[in-house]
Amino acid sequence: MDVLSAAVDALAMAGSMGWQILWPLGLGFTLSGVIQAVVRKERVTQLMADDSPRSIAVSALFGAASSSCSYAAVALARALFRKGADFAAAMAFEIASTNLVLELGLVLWFVMGWQFTAAEFVGGPIMIVLVALGFRLWMRGRIVEAARRQAEQRLAGSMEGHAAMDMSVQGDAGFWARLLSRDGVTAVSRYFVMDWAAVLRDIVLGLLIAGAFAAWVPKAWLQAVFFTEDPVASFVLGPLIGPLLAVISFVCSVGNVPLAAVLWNGGISFGGVVSFLFADLIIIPIILIYKKYYGWKATSRICLVFYAAMVIAGYAVELIFGPLGMVPHDRSLAVAETGISWNYTTWLNIAFLALAAALLTVFLRTGSIGMLRMMGGSPEPAGRGDSASHRQE
Repeated sequence: MDVLSAAVDALAMAGSMGWQILWPLGLGFTLSGVIQAVVRKERVTQLMADDSPRSIAVSALFGAASSSCSYAAVALARALFRKGADFAAAMAFEIASTNLVLELGLVLWFVMGWQFTAAEFVGGPIMIVLVALGFRLWMRGRIVEAARRQAEQRLAGSMEGHAAMDMSVQGDAGFWARLLSRDGVTAVSRYFVMDWAAVLRDIVLGLLIAGAFAAWVPKAWLQAVFFTEDPVASFVLGPLIGPLLAVISFVCSVGNVPLAAVLWNGGISFGGVVSFLFADLIIIPIILIYKKYYGWKATSRICLVFYAAMVIAGYAVELIFGPLGMVPHDRSLAVAETGISWNYTTWLNIAFLALAAALLTVFLRTGSIGMLRMMGGSPEPAGRGDSASHRQE
C-alpha cells in the first residue's frame, strides 16, 4: 500500500467515525448546555471544603453538571482549590466533569453500545472514591500546602478563560422560566458553542488517530499485544495497558471514544477500555499543566493515584459486569466502516446540524463572539476570586 492510499484510507475511516458520532455529540452538548445554563453554582466551594463522603459526592455531582473539556476541567479544579475546596474534592470534580457527562455517555452508547456507557457511569464513581482515599493517605500535610502555594502563583495552563466563565441564568424563577427566557436561550447557545470550540481540536485529533489505527495497524498485532487468546492475561493486562495508550495519544474526553472502539475491535479487554477512557486526565499535555499548577511532587502523586484508581476501576467494572453477562462479545464495531448513507444517522445528523445552526445564530446575534477569544484567557486576577467576577454578560 503506497503512502497516499494509506493516508486516504485513514482519512476515510476518520470521516466515517466523525459522521457516526456527530448527532450524539450534538444532543449531548445541547443537554449539557441546558444544565449548565440553569444550574446555579453559588456557594459550591463551601460544600467542597473537606474530603468527607458528602463533599466528594457534591463535587462529583457538580462536576457532572459542569461539562468541560479536560483542559477546562483541570483549570476549574485549580480555581476551586484556590478558593478553599479540599484537594480531593477538587479532583473529584475534575474527574466527573470529563468522565460522567452526558455527551460522553451518549457517544459511547451509540458508538460502542449501552454496556460501555453503563461501565463508564459505574466505574467513574469507583475511581472517584479510590482517588479520594488515595489522596487522604498520600496527599496531605506539606505536599498539599506546597501545591496550594504553587496554585496561588496563577501560572497559566490551558482554557483558563473558559473555566472561569459562569454564564448560568440567575434569579429565582423556576427551571423552565429561566431556560425559556431570552437570557436562558442565550446562555444555552454560549455553552453549546464554547463547549464545541473547547473540544473540537481533541475530537478531530482523536478521529485522525483512530482512523490511522484502524487503517494501518493490523488487527492481529493488536490481538497479540492484548493477549486476546489468553483470557487471564487479557484481563490482567488490559487495565494496565489502557491508560498508557491514552497517555501517549494526547487526546482527551470524548475524543478518546473512536480510538476506544478501535482498541475494542482489536481485542483489548472490557476493563481495559474503561481504564483507557478514564485516562484523559493524565495525558502528557495535562501532566505538564499539573506541574505548572501544583509542582512536580504533587503532580507525581496525582498521576500515580489517578493511574492506580483507573486501573482498579477497570478491574472492578469487569468483575461486576462479567458475572452479570453484561460484557459484550461483538468485536466488530462498524464505526469505522459504516460510511455515509441515508439512514437514521443521516437524518439525525441533519436535525442536529439545524439545531447547531440555530444556536450559533443566537450566539452571534447576542454579540458573544468575543468570548471565543477569551477562552484561552489567563488565571483569575488577584482580588477577584469569586465566580461572579468572571460572569460574562
